[in-house]
Amino acid sequence: MDQPPLSFPAAHKQPRSPDEVAALARGLLVLRAVADMPGPVGNSEIAALTGIPKATVSRLAATLVKAELLKQLPDSELFALGAGALDLGNAYLRGFDLRLRIKPYLTSLAEVATSAVHVGVLEGLDVVLIETVRPRSAMMQARLDVGMRMDLLTSAIGRGYLSGLPDDEQAALIAQASEAKTRNRAERKRLKEAALHALDAARSTGYAMSLGEWHPDLNGIAAPFRGPRGERYAVSCGGPAFLLTEARLVGKLAAPLLACIKKIQLETRSAPGR
Repeated sequence: MDQPPLSFPAAHKQPRSPDEVAALARGLLVLRAVADMPGPVGNSEIAALTGIPKATVSRLAATLVKAELLKQLPDSELFALGAGALDLGNAYLRGFDLRLRIKPYLTSLAEVATSAVHVGVLEGLDVVLIETVRPRSAMMQARLDVGMRMDLLTSAIGRGYLSGLPDDEQAALIAQASEAKTRNRAERKRLKEAALHALDAARSTGYAMSLGEWHPDLNGIAAPFRGPRGERYAVSCGGPAFLLTEARLVGKLAAPLLACIKKIQLETRSAPGR
């Protein structure tokens, strides 16, 4: 199945903190733009994505290349992530021992569901996948993997994460994410209402769903949990919509998903998501 098109998070549209170092923030924005693109990207495209002037992008990219966070492709003006970025990602994952402790439960869920299971954390206004487990038995899989950013409002894992938040945090994130996603007032209203409808259902069921709303060919179900230090996560299970119908998600996967969450909480001595 084709992977949904990537969209660059609208970080440059968010208000700046008074403590923010502008040059560093711009450099990180350039790095994020390159990371979120499906292939090598040039200065003009980075400038268009970030809103940073092309001349400034050129200087920032040169600095990031020197730091080995970016690499410039031979005989071209295109950039891709460098080995330094991989080192940082690996260092983050090495310190994330929770993944190892909960992987057996994720694997069991994936086998029961015969579809991929993901764990995500909030980063900016997206949920980033930090673990992906695929079953041995599945014949068709959506190509979602560690590091992919999922939309907070329309994806199952995004809604699952939101469902675990206190009401005030939930409302603030929904407002910020919808405003960052579109300037169209009617579209913002539609996004908010769809997310709130899914979250209202999650209050009674314990899980949130996305039925073709993040990608028309994908359905998913997700639930939140908190780590041993209070950090928040979401676990999702999803795949092709014609296989994972709404009836199957509710009738066959909801109970195993919630059982998986309970096992994770017992293993890590953590709290429920909400």
